[in-house]
Amino acid sequence: MKKEAQTMGGKTKKKRDWKSYNKQLIKRGEFYINPRFLYTWNEEVKEMNYKKEGNPYLYPKSMIEFLAILHAKSFDYRALQGIMNALSPKFNNFPVISYTQISRRINLMDINFNTEENNLIVGVDSSGIKVSNRGEWMRHKWKVRKGWIKVVIMGDTKGNIVDVRIGNEKLNEQKSSRSMVKKNKKKIKKLLGDALHDCKETFNLCKRLGIEPVIKIRENASKNAHGSLFRNKHVIEYKKLGYEKWAEEKEYGLRWLCTEGIFSAVKRIFGEFVCATKRINMYQEAKLKFWAYNQVKSLA
Repeated sequence: MKKEAQTMGGKTKKKRDWKSYNKQLIKRGEFYINPRFLYTWNEEVKEMNYKKEGNPYLYPKSMIEFLAILHAKSFDYRALQGIMNALSPKFNNFPVISYTQISRRINLMDINFNTEENNLIVGVDSSGIKVSNRGEWMRHKWKVRKGWIKVVIMGDTKGNIVDVRIGNEKLNEQKSSRSMVKKNKKKIKKLLGDALHDCKETFNLCKRLGIEPVIKIRENASKNAHGSLFRNKHVIEYKKLGYEKWAEEKEYGLRWLCTEGIFSAVKRIFGEFVCATKRINMYQEAKLKFWAYNQVKSLA
């Protein structure tokens, strides 16, 4: 079955291998409930407790990660303890962690998005995560507005998440994106961004780090330098080529794979709202969804 997709850089034809895709979905189901931690429990705990002072760790990190992915799928902490209660008798009655410990360990998880690849083409963009699933009716009925969690991601053309920044509605997308570029500068060769990132600070950063900027220029952009000769050069090139030809030559359409495609997949698989009530835990839960997506994506 052929599927034609419209991208920002023109039309591309894709043929989905449904047989392979169905196998990926089945493996994803196996991944969710596979208690892999049971095979490495003793070795992990021994390593975690090496030279540790105070009470020793009892539960391995891999078990917390296993539960964290299920939590990202909207299992609450008490349900997670129930899952462990059900598994324990079938696997030598291993000690069952309490839901309060699960909550504490997941909220203290150090979530990283490290990638080993280099010469990446990356895109940056932001989206919102709801702070509850109560819907607009509750907002209007009770005249309350809890706001949104803002997520800024950097993704690559394979749909992998390279880095993430989380904050409230006031989180500055431009500054967050530049922060991620600086952190991952040795791995990036090209940066894709929409017109929001058309500013001298971002262009100058790319110039300094040797990164090619593929940033859509604002329609009212001036051809004057205004503090960035490097941006001025790109403005002139953009206006000379026109959007369509510029997008095709610069492969601007790849930005969809790096950003919008990831947001769509994460919200579809893990939902677009968080259940936590404390702000710091809301941010952790939102970040957890994107981390869990990377774990599932690695199965492809």
